[in-house]
Amino acid sequence: MKCVTCKQGDLQPGTTTFMADRDGTIFVVKAVPALICDNCQSSYFEGPVMDNLLRKAEQAVKAGVEVDIQKYAAA
Repeated sequence: MKCVTCKQGDLQPGTTTFMADRDGTIFVVKAVPALICDNCQSSYFEGPVMDNLLRKAEQAVKAGVEVDIQKYAAA
């Protein structure tokens, strides 16, 4: 599959770091499974992975956490 961003590279399975800043919470997850462009390094998360990340980020925001750094774990 071709990269949507650069339209040159192919997407390869790998891992990356997800980062979000929402409502005063910095949320970082390491070793997240993703499809990564072999040309521009853009990352794409599949639906279940993204759903898991968004759910965990929302939990951190609701808990009032300022900074949360964790390693990815499937739901």
